[in-house]
Amino acid sequence: MRILYLSSQNLNNFIIKSALTMKINIQSLKFTAKQELKDFVNEKVGKLSRFDDKIISADVTLELDTANKIDNKICDIRLIVPGYDDFVKKNAVTFEEAVSSAVETLQTVLQRKKAQAKSL
Repeated sequence: MRILYLSSQNLNNFIIKSALTMKINIQSLKFTAKQELKDFVNEKVGKLSRFDDKIISADVTLELDTANKIDNKICDIRLIVPGYDDFVKKNAVTFEEAVSSAVETLQTVLQRKKAQAKSL
């Protein structure tokens, strides 16, 4: 059991450091992702570490589907966790919507797993 004592001055540094423990790999297929999109993905996916502190990394793949006219932005997120990996694939009109939808789904999955672990 680890106990941390933090002053308000060190609290912000602790939050930033704990969010940085998860590595986020972003890959874009069939297009070049702008820095704004990469920052958005890092912000959204980085919040998943609040739900499970054992997450090692997240592999995010953004793909442009040229065959589909509507909902042609695809986001795949694979969370690498010891013992199991979680994978979600979502598509939407924009990459931001696809990323947000995938992150929401992963949050639900992580919350269910946490609840199951507590009940055992």
